[in-house]
Amino acid sequence: MITVKEANTKALLNDYVKFPFSLYKNHPFWVPPLISDELETFDKTKNPAFTSAEAYFYLAYKEDKIVGRVAAIINWDEVNQQQKKKVRFGWWDVIDDIEVTKALLEKVYELGHKNQLEYVEGPMGFSNLDKVGVLTEGFDELGSMITWYNFPYYKEHLEQLGYVKEKEYLENKFPFSNVKPEFFYKAQELIKKRYELRPLNFNNTKDIMPYVDEMFDLFNRSYANLSSFVAITDIQKEYFKKKYISFINPEYIKFVVDKNDKIVAFSIVMPSFSEALKKANGKLFPLGFYHLLKAKKQSKEVLFYLIGVDPEYQSKGVTAIIFNEYYNTFKEKGIQNCIRTPELVDNHAIHNLWKHFNPETFRRRRTYRTNL
Repeated sequence: MITVKEANTKALLNDYVKFPFSLYKNHPFWVPPLISDELETFDKTKNPAFTSAEAYFYLAYKEDKIVGRVAAIINWDEVNQQQKKKVRFGWWDVIDDIEVTKALLEKVYELGHKNQLEYVEGPMGFSNLDKVGVLTEGFDELGSMITWYNFPYYKEHLEQLGYVKEKEYLENKFPFSNVKPEFFYKAQELIKKRYELRPLNFNNTKDIMPYVDEMFDLFNRSYANLSSFVAITDIQKEYFKKKYISFINPEYIKFVVDKNDKIVAFSIVMPSFSEALKKANGKLFPLGFYHLLKAKKQSKEVLFYLIGVDPEYQSKGVTAIIFNEYYNTFKEKGIQNCIRTPELVDNHAIHNLWKHFNPETFRRRRTYRTNL
């Protein structure tokens, strides 16, 4: 018999966060999150996502053993401002038993019916900066800190339950040796002169902070037309600023500004922390922090996390300036591999940015939907 219980106490939330550690124990491609980071994400007093969203966390039990988990989420900005009558599900992990999946998703349906919503989509988080999608290809590739890993049967469970593909995401990679500066060096020099633009590079995090709010405003404008986009609020900006910006190498954050010092483009790259997180196994202490710090300084693999261009400049080749700056930085640091984080398959503009680097699609993932 399967029973489902809401994880509404500190002890149960700990169980909720730690369940994947047993499900994927010793798995070569699963990258464990930091337990403290996950707990903060689900803390209504700390995560500003809860100012515009509500979420409930559920554990499934079979013979008193935890066999699955799911989060039922409503992003009220999405429902009220975009008129998308959607309930989300995320942080979904389960043994290979479709009855467990059914029992967990019933809790998602209950939340949707209670609020007169029309359909379910997932897996996805609170916002666009959360993890997204069920892995459908690339199971033999090491995951990353900003994506979910899952077994192949996750997709099968959803499709057997009548879910259909809603959005598809591609993850691409290319060796740094594929980057040929002749494709962008001359172009970026002309673009800088034509539009009176210049790059901003940083060596200290404190020098970045005055620009961060403006960067997030540009992020909202850059992605506003994407079908899945929900804008970041002012409260979320402050949270992300404190939580993430100080953790990213300052030399991996690049801005392009106009003659009035207004940001017209930005990009954030992170070193790969996958191997370090596997060694940490969810804990910062005693050695987790050391492994992460070492990766931050020495990793030869980088992830392109975000790139945004003001709509006014999106067809003017401004990214050539960003690529030129990264080329110089990566060459100096001896970077060997570049990975792009999940991008919507129909975001042709972003795919075209990388065509000269001969990228390889090495993972695919999807969100699925069903009507209530």
